[in-house]
Amino acid sequence: MPRILMRIFSGYTWHFHTVKEKEIFLTFDDGPTPEITPFVLAQLKQHQAKATFFCIGKNIEKHPEIYNTIIAEGHSIGNHTQNHLKGWKSDNTIYIDDFLACEKTITQFNKSKIKQKIFRPPYGKIKKSQAKEIIKKGYKIIMWDVLSGDFDTKLSKEKCLQNVLQNTQKGSIIVFHDSVKAAERMQYALPKVLNTFSKKGFSFKSI
Repeated sequence: MPRILMRIFSGYTWHFHTVKEKEIFLTFDDGPTPEITPFVLAQLKQHQAKATFFCIGKNIEKHPEIYNTIIAEGHSIGNHTQNHLKGWKSDNTIYIDDFLACEKTITQFNKSKIKQKIFRPPYGKIKKSQAKEIIKKGYKIIMWDVLSGDFDTKLSKEKCLQNVLQNTQKGSIIVFHDSVKAAERMQYALPKVLNTFSKKGFSFKSI
């Protein structure tokens, strides 16, 4: 992620600079997805890793059992809008209403009632005016400093893995996707990322 963007949008969280330990923050966007999310959860459990899932509200409604499994296994949940809206192309009122709809869904279907007030804009695209409203509601906007690129069908699975291995450092926030579109590349890269950094003494934490 270009450093200039991190400086311009310094009100968002791109990286955890304050961590003292060798910690990494894995994140997964767009689920829950029955074909993919259980694979992710199994891999995380195998490495005693925790992660953060930025869920689309309509997917929570379709798959509440997977959603609650994510929570029961100790992972964090973040708001990713109800319908995966692109902020740059959305009217502010429509965008915030969609964000609030996802907040309601996250609460309604959450059996544990544990709640993290974190938000990631779909595509990483959000207007400053939209972000201001969301921050005013007590949310932290979580971006990333390592983008795997697993969503890109033109990217090889090997390149996806390389993106993560070469750019991850202590405190990094890494983006994967638990979606059908990203499945081939994510399912190749994730086990290798978990194994490589576990051997290097890193732990994987939720936000």
